[in-house]
Amino acid sequence: MSWYRNTVWFVKGLREYTRGGYESASKHFNPADVEVDVAGRSFLVTGANSGIGKATAKEIARRGGTVHLVCRNKERAEVAKEEIVTETGNQNIFLHIVDLSNPKEIWKFAEKFQNEHKLNVLINNAGCMVNNRELTEDGLEKNFATNTLGTYIMTTALVPLLEKAADARVITVSSGGMLVQKLNISDLQSGSGPFDGTMVYAQNKRQQVVLTEQWAKAHRNIHFSVMHPGWADTPAVRSSMPDFYERMKNSLRTEAQGADTVLWLAVSAEATKLPSGLFFQDRQPVPTHLPLAYTHSPPEDEEKLMEMLEEFSQKFKSVSPG
Repeated sequence: MSWYRNTVWFVKGLREYTRGGYESASKHFNPADVEVDVAGRSFLVTGANSGIGKATAKEIARRGGTVHLVCRNKERAEVAKEEIVTETGNQNIFLHIVDLSNPKEIWKFAEKFQNEHKLNVLINNAGCMVNNRELTEDGLEKNFATNTLGTYIMTTALVPLLEKAADARVITVSSGGMLVQKLNISDLQSGSGPFDGTMVYAQNKRQQVVLTEQWAKAHRNIHFSVMHPGWADTPAVRSSMPDFYERMKNSLRTEAQGADTVLWLAVSAEATKLPSGLFFQDRQPVPTHLPLAYTHSPPEDEEKLMEMLEEFSQKFKSVSPG
């Protein structure tokens, strides 16, 4: 049924995920939802040097928030920080260089961060789509290491800090591509069969939806959400999906349009009136499965995913320096 899921997802995307879909949805937005002052609140944004991450960080900075940019590339991150400070006039922008595909680095960062800062909102935006199977120095498949394990460790490591905060939130940037994937816990690192980077990425994004639902059950004092930004014109899309970009470039959303729901989930009072653990698109909760797509998983598979990721994460924590 994969052909069916892919076709339905793409047709749905042509209607809803493009710039036109955003413009149609935005007619029903309440601008006051995001016209808020968040001075005194602390936000951490991963993958914040470009694309949706930078657009989100910039809008939070405009509203007075303290923003921690977590980026892999120091040079690009410093340029992004300078741009955000210059455009917003907000000096409370802090830079942290962390490779989200390196679990030991994430543990080390999170442990240090907890001792030095407070945190109200974590935004898991960093991600990658590597189209050929590539292993990290730890022997992890790179997409899984960054998109799934990196997100898991960053979140679980910072949960104790978030639980001390008022109105704590965690937002994870997923993708509508996850709608074509059923959770597969038998091959987390895509080591068997032909390797398709797009489908591996989509599987990671399905895993992020499951993580969010599981975290929402486990941590009642934090509001968890996961979202699809639509198809946006970002550096990641241009480099990882060049054929898709060429075909769709005239109808892709801007980075700011892609970031709109992340911002709404991060700062608006309306977002936390909705239940924790939902999947959002254009400021509305939407289903996590397409009709007749057969992508539902048994609860035991979802629980097993959490167990497997915890085992992975603890293995790297035990050898973490510091």
